Amino acid sequence: MQTITAHKVLTTSGIKFNKTLCIEQGVIKSIRDATKQELANEREGTLIPGYVDTQVNGGGGILFNHTPTYNALKTMAHAHLQFGTTSMLPTLITDNAITMANAADAVSEAIADSHPTIEGIHFEGPFLSTAKKGVHEESFIRTPSDSELATLCRKDIGKVLLTVAPESVSLSFIKEMVAEGIVVALGHTNASFEQVSDALNAGATGFTHLYNAMSAFTSRAPGAVGAALLFDNAYSGLIVDHHHVHPKSAELAIKVKGKEKIMLVTDAMAHVGSNLDTLAFFNTEIKRSGSKLTTPDGTLAGSCLDMHGAVINTCHDLSVSLTDASAMASTTPATFMGMQQKLGRLAAGQYANVLLVDDNVNLVDVWVKGRLQ
Repeated sequence: MQTITAHKVLTTSGIKFNKTLCIEQGVIKSIRDATKQELANEREGTLIPGYVDTQVNGGGGILFNHTPTYNALKTMAHAHLQFGTTSMLPTLITDNAITMANAADAVSEAIADSHPTIEGIHFEGPFLSTAKKGVHEESFIRTPSDSELATLCRKDIGKVLLTVAPESVSLSFIKEMVAEGIVVALGHTNASFEQVSDALNAGATGFTHLYNAMSAFTSRAPGAVGAALLFDNAYSGLIVDHHHVHPKSAELAIKVKGKEKIMLVTDAMAHVGSNLDTLAFFNTEIKRSGSKLTTPDGTLAGSCLDMHGAVINTCHDLSVSLTDASAMASTTPATFMGMQQKLGRLAAGQYANVLLVDDNVNLVDVWVKGRLQ
């Protein structure tokens, strides 16, 4: 039996004091009152669940599109682990069918090897809107074909998240993907409110990076943003790097949707966890300037945000409590992906993916399935 004792523990019933996590074979068996002996060596700070990031394009100098291999995934996962991401979906940006298949093979290898932090894959595209493509390569944006369907519907690649533009696919396609167990999110879309509503009613359950690369909310056309805010059951990813979304817009989304439906995501590129400044990307390049990534024409190109940075920004700049920010970084994305039985909370039966933060929300320690990193 392994134990972790801390002054404060964020449980499903809120923050509890002087508690001990009892762990067996990487799983939390119980959370109980600490003994006198344990209290003598308890850790100062707060234990919170490890972060779950559903949008990780790269890290450690690696972009998944460039190197869709298991070794590359290991590098990416290690880069993000130091920032508290204990579960992630490697994300493939719009690319050709061969790269999609190679990415699926890499994730399949990771799943077969029981990699401790890789839970599946996020295909962001290629079924998107050219009008809202962002940095996605327009020549690869297309409608679904049998080769992509075979890759998407594989049963050996863990949890699958697929971002589509609803105007680029049929409602029957969305229904088919959902029937296959794929989580469908809407993004890179110029669709009308009505088109987005139809897609949600067909089974889509979330939005990829709310506000960014989607039809805006206006007085006469609510757009995708309006639908995201209005549909109570829809989840929304939010990039809180203060470049993608104005802090007050982020604050509004959290106020409207709540911690149960807003999930923090990084949209991280290869720059996270590395000293990389310039990255070749299809027919352009992505350059880091401070905490911002852009192409030469100024287009935002993913982020160099890490999950702990997102939590710090949310707590310090949006006046959100650690309890709520933790939920948006762990519980909500785990629930969105149907992984809530094993991830996202500190409770009996959950993987012992645990973070220790101090009173200023600095990250102190990281455990993955009970192992201190």
